[in-house]
Amino acid sequence: MSEDIKYKVFSGTKSRYLAEKICQHLNCSLGNLVITHFADGEFSVSFEESIRGKDVFLVQSTFPNSDNLMELLLMIDAAKRASAHSIIAVCPYFGWARQDRKDKPRVSIGAKLVADLLSVAGIDRLITMDLHADQIQGFFNVPVDHLYASMVMLPYVQSLNLEDLVIATPDVGGSKRASLFSKKLEVPLVLCNKTRERANVVGSMQVIGDVKGKNVVIIDDMVDTGGTITMAADVMKKAGAKSVRAIASHCVMSDPASDRVQNSALEEIVFTDSIPYAQKCAKVKQLSVAQMFAQAILCVENNESISSQYV
Repeated sequence: MSEDIKYKVFSGTKSRYLAEKICQHLNCSLGNLVITHFADGEFSVSFEESIRGKDVFLVQSTFPNSDNLMELLLMIDAAKRASAHSIIAVCPYFGWARQDRKDKPRVSIGAKLVADLLSVAGIDRLITMDLHADQIQGFFNVPVDHLYASMVMLPYVQSLNLEDLVIATPDVGGSKRASLFSKKLEVPLVLCNKTRERANVVGSMQVIGDVKGKNVVIIDDMVDTGGTITMAADVMKKAGAKSVRAIASHCVMSDPASDRVQNSALEEIVFTDSIPYAQKCAKVKQLSVAQMFAQAILCVENNESISSQYV
């Protein structure tokens, strides 16, 4: 990297694949960072090049296990102690975000705790994408640049050229996200009303709206065990839908999600590459958001507006 570039990009272990793509779009090399593991499971982080006076972008999604979050915290601490000019955490997927409020007595608010950890560690800014709840931005006392996967997802849906298209949401909570697609594509919106027996277990589901003879695209922010989105697809297919596809920002895909998707009525399910997908499922496709994050990094460096570029 040439000396006149005032920023450097580094990556944690599990997000290196995405950081390398981001650096390709930035036309720079990925920074040299070494993570040393010890026999008991602990690890340490060291920057193997000078970052003094540089703006340091640390790319790491904080999906479980918690080592990914711990790696990011150690990178932030090491950068602060190495006299970086500013430290920007780039978290394409912000983990623990489903714990964003007290939904019953005596529970933790994990998203606020993670925000506090990152702030205390020393970040000056966070760049993330499609938070589970927009209000999580308010948990931080530093600027948060919230990007939207719709920038890559909308063109993909348009490229399908589907007739009789209908946008759907698998639960009422995702209606705002699905409504954006519905408005941009100028097509109807249908809802699914679900009840949960417990976490990751859906009790029942009803479709609110007409899907008979329609090509349905279900919009969600993440897929974990796949119970909700596959049930929604099956219910819509039984209601007469011509085809059912799904689009979700984050590919969590915990077992048995891949099997559920493969055996469901879904034609395909499309994610971004915010989280690596190592399993095999013929119906899973990933679209890269590397260019979008590279552009956000350049905007931050050049003090340019980010919001004006995103849907």
